Amino acid sequence: MQPLRILVAPSGYKECLYAAEVAEAIRSGLARALPGAQIVTRPVVDGGEGFARGLALASGGRVEPVTVTGPVGEAVTAGLGWLGDRGEPTAVIEMASAAGLRLVPRDRRDPLATTSRGVGELIRAALDRGARRILLGCGDSGTCDAGLGMAAALGFRFLDRRGGELPAGGGALARLARIEVAGRDPRLAEVPIEVACNMSVPLTGPAGAARGFGPQKGATPAQVDQLEAGIARFIEVAGRDLGATGLAEMAGAGASGGLGAGLHALLGARLRPWQEVVLSGMSLDREIARADLVVTAEGGIDGGTPRGKIPAIIAGRARAQGVPVIALAGCVGPGVEAVHGAGIDALFSTLGAAVPLPEAVRRAPADIERAAEQALRGILVGMALSERRGRPAREPKRAAPGASADGRARRPLGPLRLTARSSPAPAGCPSHRPDHAPARRDPLPRR
Repeated sequence: MQPLRILVAPSGYKECLYAAEVAEAIRSGLARALPGAQIVTRPVVDGGEGFARGLALASGGRVEPVTVTGPVGEAVTAGLGWLGDRGEPTAVIEMASAAGLRLVPRDRRDPLATTSRGVGELIRAALDRGARRILLGCGDSGTCDAGLGMAAALGFRFLDRRGGELPAGGGALARLARIEVAGRDPRLAEVPIEVACNMSVPLTGPAGAARGFGPQKGATPAQVDQLEAGIARFIEVAGRDLGATGLAEMAGAGASGGLGAGLHALLGARLRPWQEVVLSGMSLDREIARADLVVTAEGGIDGGTPRGKIPAIIAGRARAQGVPVIALAGCVGPGVEAVHGAGIDALFSTLGAAVPLPEAVRRAPADIERAAEQALRGILVGMALSERRGRPAREPKRAAPGASADGRARRPLGPLRLTARSSPAPAGCPSHRPDHAPARRDPLPRR
C-alpha cells in the first residue's frame, strides 16, 4: 500500500508571502501531522506575483534581475524570466515585479500618479536580450494608467490638446488628445506578446479597472470617478488613432488597471486566461490525478473566489477527477459558502490571535503551518472514526483508570499510519470527467 499522497497547490498571500513560501509552510504543517505522507508542492501563480519565477523555474529556465522604474518613480529590481525549453527564446515578464501594489508604500498609494513604466522597460530589456516571444502576467498591480507608462517606455507618445506630453499616472488620461506611434520600438512588430490575465475583469463599470480595483490601490471615490473618465477617454482616442475597437467589451481588458487594454491596443498583444498559460506548463492535472487530497490556499477567500481565483480553479479541476480539496485562507470574507459549490470541501482560517496587521504578516508562516497541521489532524480523526465504525461491535470491558476498554494503557492520538490506494498513477493527464477518476476511498464525503 502506498502512503497518503497530498498535493499542495496554493496561491500567494498578497503583500505577505509568495506562493512558494505558502506552499512550504503548508508542507511543513502536513508533515508534522502525518510524517509518512508523500507531499508534493506545486505553488500556483496567476498573472500576478511569482508569475515569472514560477513559469521559468517550472520549465528549467532562469530569472535575471533587471533594474527598472517602479510604480512611484523610484528604481526597483524586477525579475526577467526565461523559459528553459529549447524552442524560440521566450521571455517571461511579471507586471507585479515592476509595478505591483507591494512596491507602493501604503502612504503613497495614489493610482492617479503611479506608473506602469517599469513594465515597458522590462519588455525593452527582453527585446535587447533577443526574445522572440514574450509571456506577460497581469495581476497584483499598483497602477491604473491603462498602460500609458508601459507604452511611453517603448517610444509611444501621449499628448494633450496643446501637444504636450502627459505626465505619468492614470490621473492624466482624462486629458489625452492624441497617441503618436511613430517612435515606437520597431522590434515590437516582430515579437508576439501573450498576456496571462483574469478574463473576468472588464475595462469599465462597477467591476472594472477603476471602480472595481481603484479603492484597494488608494483611490478615493472622487479619484475613482476621475480614473473611470480617463479610461473612457483612452478608449475613445485608442479607437480613433490606433483602430483598437471593442476595448470596452473586451474580456480581460481591465486587468492590472487597464494594462490589458493597453497591451492589446498599443502592442497588439493577445489576452489569454491565466490558467491556460500557467497550468498547462506545470502538469498540474497529472499531479491532481495522482493525489488523494489537494490542499490549496490564498490570502483571502470569499464569495468572489469562485470567479476565477486560484483556489476555485484548483478545486474545480480536482473535483473533475474525484479528489477532495481543503483550502486555507488568511481572511474568510462574506459569501464564502459559495466556495463549496466550486469544489472546496472544507475551509480553514490560518489567522491566529487578533493582532495588528504587521504582526499578522510576520506570524503568517507559522500560522499557516499550524492551520495545515490541524486541518490534516482533523481529517485523520474522521478517517479513524470511519474505520472504527466499520468494525464489528464488541462487548465493552470495565477498564481501570487510565486504561482502555481492553485493559491496555491509553496513548495519546498521534500520527496515524494511513495508506492510500495502491493502484498505479496514470501515465498522462486524464479527461476532466468523474468517470476517469481513479478508484479511492475519499477521506471527505463527495456531494
